[in-house]
Amino acid sequence: MAQYLLSVHGSVDDPAPDMAEMQPVFEAVERFNDKLRAEGAWVFAGGLHPIEAATTVDAQGDRAVVTDGPYVESKEFLGGFWIIEAADLDAALDWAAQGSRACAGAVEVRPFQED
Repeated sequence: MAQYLLSVHGSVDDPAPDMAEMQPVFEAVERFNDKLRAEGAWVFAGGLHPIEAATTVDAQGDRAVVTDGPYVESKEFLGGFWIIEAADLDAALDWAAQGSRACAGAVEVRPFQED
């Protein structure tokens, strides 16, 4: 089976929901995670701290340069992700639709490169 990255993106322009609004989303995502595990599609998943917690390391020169913040200045950011196994792109897209519904956000699907 092929592996796919299902990534959840957000925008700094999106209003920050309070915990009462997020609790049903957390529960829906956990049910989705349970379904992925039960059907053997789960590889790994994780939510990320806010973009302000990012640190960028660039070691392309003589020494590593470490800077606070994301690699690019952008309004969009990666909020979390799943790595799944699916028979094909259509199956991955179906999982992404379910994940999108659960997390109440858009989900991008990208296949991993084959060995």
